[in-house]
Parts: sequence; C-alpha cells; structure tokens
Amino acid sequence: MRHALSETGDRIPWQTGHLWARLKARSAHGLRTGALESIETTAEYLESVGMRFVVRILANLSRKEKARKQQGKTIPANPFLPYEEDLYVTDISETHLCLLNKFNVVDHHFLIVTREYESQENWLTLADFEALVRCLSEVEGLAFFNGGTVAGSSQPHKHLQVVPNVREQVDFSMAAAIAAVEYEQARHEQSEDEQAVGRSSLLPFRHTITKFAYSDSLASLVQPADQQTAEGSNAAQRYLTSYHQLLSAVGISSNNNWQGTQTAAYNLLCTRQWMMVVPRSQEKYLDISVNSLGFAGSLLVKNEKTLTRLKAVGPLNLLQAVGYRR
Repeated sequence: MRHALSETGDRIPWQTGHLWARLKARSAHGLRTGALESIETTAEYLESVGMRFVVRILANLSRKEKARKQQGKTIPANPFLPYEEDLYVTDISETHLCLLNKFNVVDHHFLIVTREYESQENWLTLADFEALVRCLSEVEGLAFFNGGTVAGSSQPHKHLQVVPNVREQVDFSMAAAIAAVEYEQARHEQSEDEQAVGRSSLLPFRHTITKFAYSDSLASLVQPADQQTAEGSNAAQRYLTSYHQLLSAVGISSNNNWQGTQTAAYNLLCTRQWMMVVPRSQEKYLDISVNSLGFAGSLLVKNEKTLTRLKAVGPLNLLQAVGYRR
C-alpha cells in the first residue's frame, strides 16, 4: 500500500531518542513484507596511498537494475511521491520525513526526503540541514547528497541519505584523508560564523573539507528534547554556512543567493565531525558509476570483470576521473 506524502493519517511524529529503534524495527518489518530489497554483494578491500577502500561486487543482476527496467509499469517514476508505506520510518519535521532505502547495500541505510516535491538539483536549504541535524544527532554515520545525475543521483526528488557508521558493515577510508587536511588559513582568521576550509594532501581530485570542533559538532546535540531545539537550529545554520563556504572554495557559485537550481554537479559528504564537497565532471568512468559514497572509500561494481578494471586504474584515479584534477 502507498500513501501520498500530504496524507496525515499514518504519520508518526518525531520523537527525540527514538530514531535508531524505529530504523531497526522498520528494517525488520520491511524484510518480512518484502518491501525492503537488500542488494546481495561480496566485498573486497583495496589499499591506495594510505587509504583503504571497500569495493562491493554485485552477486548477480541487482534488484535495483531490474526495477529500473520496469519503470512505467509497476514502479512509479517518483517512488517518494507517493512513498511506500512499509518503508516509512517517521516524520522528521514539517518539511521532511524518513524512509528506508529500498535497495540497500548497508543495513539501516535511510533517506531524508522532502515532503513536497523539490528537485534534486536544487541547492540544499536550512530546512534540509535542520532535518539532517535531527537525524545525525541520534544516529552517528555518514550523510551525503548527490547533487544531480552527474553526481550519481538516480531520483529527481530531493533527498539526503545517511549510512549508519556500523563498523562491521562500513569501513570508510576518510579517517586518513581527514587527518591530512591542510588549511588555507588559520581557523582564528575566519569570521564567527565561518569554519576554516582546507584540502587533504592524500586526495588528488578537487575538493574542500572543513572540520568541526567538538563544541561545534553534532555530537554535542545528543541531549533531551527540551534542550535540543535551539542548539539544533544553531548547528543547522552552522552546517548551511559551511556548505556555502565549501561550494565557493571549489569554484561553485550561485546566481541567486543559493536559491533555486544548482549551477554545477557536486557531492556533499558530512558527519558530526567534518564536511566535504567534491565537484563532478561525469557520473562514471570505464563504466564504473560513482556517487558520494565513492569519495568516502566505498565503491560498488557490477561484476568481477569490472573489479579487475578498477584494480587496474586504481580507486583514487577513478575518483579523479569523475571529478576534476587538483
């Protein structure tokens, strides 16, 4: 059964401290009903310049590929409007709700979706970051946004994604890259509302990164609801400001004060501790598609033949090819 996003009868209001339990319960429900169609993969690890990449290989033709072939038959062009009831987790705010990723590779991978239709190629807004802050304050993990089809997005309806950082499932390589960030100017030279931005010496593609001090990070927001609202709003504004800074620092500018449609494709990656923006030149290279997760050290290939091709070119060379050379 599906429900339109504007319906309110089955909506579950946000409850602070309940997101992780809701995700686990809804995942179990989705698997029982068949609504959640996890993609079976095997994993292999590749080392590259001190970074560790996890490469997941599809065990067979994925359910997601089969579903794409059925577009216009049984699968709606926009699966978020209406959404599939069995994948609904909770409301996040008046503007956003939480859904499970139907074709997940990592358990409890969830989506932060705008209630009303907005384009995936629109700039992110304060409301987007307010919803993200709420989720990351309760479930630590990697949040990301694929800014357009060139950046790896497969759905036109605006949505951010979060992969919970469960160590036995996800081994991101970003720790070494973040540790190697070199700032262009000292943090104390920034204005009160700005973060220092820099680049990692380990990454050969164009990017910018900012790190949040503990007092600035979402880790400080895990507290009772009556204390969380004001700080959560401040954190959302801090993240929005950093997002604009990082876009500007990689040469992506807005024609309309960051309103409306984006001017270039990019990937955004964000945790409680850091944020990174990567501009994109193409969606794939050597028939290997890359979205935001690739820049966090997690790649997906179709088969062993494609894996061999990836090994030959190297993960960092692949990322440089779909981005821009520094």
